[in-house]
Amino acid sequence: MDKKAMREEAERLMREAMATRNVTVKQGDTVINTTCGKCGAPNKVKAPKGVSRVAYVCKECGAKQETL
Repeated sequence: MDKKAMREEAERLMREAMATRNVTVKQGDTVINTTCGKCGAPNKVKAPKGVSRVAYVCKECGAKQETL
């Protein structure tokens, strides 16, 4: 199954669930995968919806940074 078919299947399932009104759809926080500018270690940072720049501290070296 290619990506287009999977996307169409997911949209169809969402439409069916919304039609029966037994599912509520909520938007959660966004997870941003970023790399440290100092040591290059990968970090996962949670950002609330609508926010693109989040301050975080690197897990490896402790440098304070902001995501792009």
